[in-house]
Amino acid sequence: MNDNYSGEEYVVVKALENGVTIIGLTRGKDTRLHHTEKLDKGEVMLLQFTENTSAMKIRGKAEIWHRFGNTSSESFQK
Repeated sequence: MNDNYSGEEYVVVKALENGVTIIGLTRGKDTRLHHTEKLDKGEVMLLQFTENTSAMKIRGKAEIWHRFGNTSSESFQK
């Protein structure tokens, strides 16, 4: 598939509000949504980039840890 894929990329997401959405996007010629998870306040999820997952979208207020450090996302307001 992709020769640059190392299999060692992890991300930790902690929801700071109810309804934080994590969306996994596929690798390949066409990027597509392949998995969605919802977290409630206080829940933590450990995610891994895989041969199928090349990107993740996080919607809602959350703390995010990754190999480059940490960051936070803001609440999603319609």
